[in-house]
Amino acid sequence: MKKNLVFIAILFCAFFLNLNYAISGKPFEGVITFKITYPDNKFSESQMAMFPKVLTVSIKGTKSRSDLQMSGMNTVEITDYTEKTKVALLNMMGQKYAIKQTSAEIEKEMEKGGKATVEITSETKVIAGYTCKKAVITLNDDGVKSTFEAYYTSELGGKMANFDNPLYKDIDGILLEFVINNREVNMKFTATSVEKKNLPAKDFEIPSDYTLTTQEELKSKLGGGNE
Repeated sequence: MKKNLVFIAILFCAFFLNLNYAISGKPFEGVITFKITYPDNKFSESQMAMFPKVLTVSIKGTKSRSDLQMSGMNTVEITDYTEKTKVALLNMMGQKYAIKQTSAEIEKEMEKGGKATVEITSETKVIAGYTCKKAVITLNDDGVKSTFEAYYTSELGGKMANFDNPLYKDIDGILLEFVINNREVNMKFTATSVEKKNLPAKDFEIPSDYTLTTQEELKSKLGGGNE
């Protein structure tokens, strides 16, 4: 059980460091809630039971906070648009770690993501009360081509919202339905609500009781745990 939890913790830390939803260019403040599904997953039933089913994204000015909760663990990402930096916060059964990512590190990761082209179609869909345009993204990763569909709106923000995502960086709007695919897990996110509300500034700060570490150090600390 502990090994399964450690594996999922590392997996979602890596996932968070490749996802961003800070709102830019529009005075939106509030929370977007997403339903998460796992198309074509190959995990066991017990592993899937620990996977999150809801993502909440809180936005305030040029900062965003993304929260995933699952059994025994809470994973958070805080993005600072001014500094173009991110930090992932992992609270696993009381063990609290913070993993920072600088602007230079984000750019380096972007270079590994393959080349993506975006086609904006005439098709639309209403998601969480917003009329969204459909985009078809083709990814060329070392000669292997993959196609993805996403729906987005420009009513909540613009292109800068996707600055750190090689797959969606050229989409000029906020994604309200999209997929994240990698070798371990395929995840589909669909917005179920968009709530405008005032949010406290402390929600976008790193708590003092988190230990600063890296993904590699975290794997070393937790990867050898007993079952």
